[in-house]
Amino acid sequence: MSGKHLLVTGFGPFPGVPINPSAVVARRLAALARRHGLAGGDVRLLILPTAYGAIPTHLVPALAEAPGAVLMLGVARRATRVRVEVRARNRASRLFPDVSGHVARRLTLSADGPAERRATPAAPALATLRRNGTPAIASNDAGRYLCNAAYFRGLAEAAPVLFIHIPPLPRAGRPGPYRRGRSPVEALAAALVAVARGLLARPSIHRADRAIEENAMGAVPNPISGVL
Repeated sequence: MSGKHLLVTGFGPFPGVPINPSAVVARRLAALARRHGLAGGDVRLLILPTAYGAIPTHLVPALAEAPGAVLMLGVARRATRVRVEVRARNRASRLFPDVSGHVARRLTLSADGPAERRATPAAPALATLRRNGTPAIASNDAGRYLCNAAYFRGLAEAAPVLFIHIPPLPRAGRPGPYRRGRSPVEALAAALVAVARGLLARPSIHRADRAIEENAMGAVPNPISGVL
């Protein structure tokens, strides 16, 4: 992996979440990873707008720069522990609009893609988080919204890719499900640095279905919201 950078992604705000914790933690993770010299200090941060259009306009160009590893973060509002996502499914929902009021064009993310893509680094990442004092569980369901869509696209790459859902950050004065004695953001970011280090140490893998759905993720106005 020498000479290849680490790509860290999070998401911007969406209805009901004016400050997305995944962006907060992603920024701190990127800063710590640079300080620790991961990928030779070449750590790139991408905060994705919570819009389907951001996949071809933001994520795909970042992936085209051939990162050595990709660590993606999202928020799971009902979660109480960190969730390491084992797979992304070739499924979308037409019920939930993005921030622009659009929904996925169809129920599949890629007409020619596999039913799912799995993340081989999930098991060691789960062990790493627990070893670093972060209560975490494995998850087989990344949802049918933008987290799953971004993950499905990311997993088409040869580089090791992992998506982690974090719970909402606790209010001030409450430790939350992280190591005590540190702020929740600092504790989680530190544990994720260890995860990122493990990702960078993994070899690239061959993806038989790589480089397919560059323009497969369309979006249409949501008939429920009426937003155009």
